[in-house]
Amino acid sequence: MVLDLLLIGLAIALDPLPVTGFVLVLSSRKGIWKGLAFILTWLASFVAIIAAVLAMTGGEPPPPRSAPSTAALAAKLAIGVGLVLYAERTRRNIGKRPKSSGFMSRTEQISSWAAAGLALLLQPWGMVAAGAATVVDAELGHAASYAALMGYVLLATSSLLTMELYATFAPRTAHVRLGKLRAWMERHQDKALVSLFLFLGLWLVGKSVYQLTA
Repeated sequence: MVLDLLLIGLAIALDPLPVTGFVLVLSSRKGIWKGLAFILTWLASFVAIIAAVLAMTGGEPPPPRSAPSTAALAAKLAIGVGLVLYAERTRRNIGKRPKSSGFMSRTEQISSWAAAGLALLLQPWGMVAAGAATVVDAELGHAASYAALMGYVLLATSSLLTMELYATFAPRTAHVRLGKLRAWMERHQDKALVSLFLFLGLWLVGKSVYQLTA
C-alpha cells in the first residue's frame, strides 16, 4: 500500500493541469488568498474521500481473495487501463489541438469561491480514484497506516503548498519564476501528462494483474 500511495501521490503532485491552474490562480489579484482557498478545497476533497473509504472498510483491510479485496484490485486495474488509454489518446493529439487563452484570461480574474471550485475541477480524479482503491488496504490499528495516509495527502499537495509558500514569502521572485514555470508547463503539458499517466497506468495494471492471478 505504501509504495502505491507514494507513486500515486507523486504523480498527482506533478500533474501539469492542476499545477498550471494553480499558477494562474496565484498570478491573479490577491492570489495568495485565492491560492489558499484552492489548497483547502483540494485537501478537503482528499480527506473526505479517505474518510469515506475508511468508513466503508471500518479501518480493517478486507481479507485476501475476498469479494471487497477483489473488487478493489479490479477497480485499480480498470483505472490503470483507463490511464494508459488516456495517455495514448493524448499522445496522438499532441500538436493537433489549438491553443486557447480564453480560459487563462478568465482565470486571472477568478474569485476565491471560483478558485475553490477550480480545485475540484482540476483534481486528477482518475489518480484520486486509484488512491481511494489503495486506501482500502489501510489498517488503522497500526500507526504506519496513519503515517502513510498523511504522507500521501501531503505529497499529493506538495507542489501546491510549495508554490503557495514561495509566493507568500518571496512574492517578487516567485512571480517571475512561476511565470516561467507556467510558460514551460503550457509548452510541455501534453508530453508530461503522457509520461505520468502511462507510467502510473502500467504500474497499476501490472501490479493488479499480478495480485489477481497470484
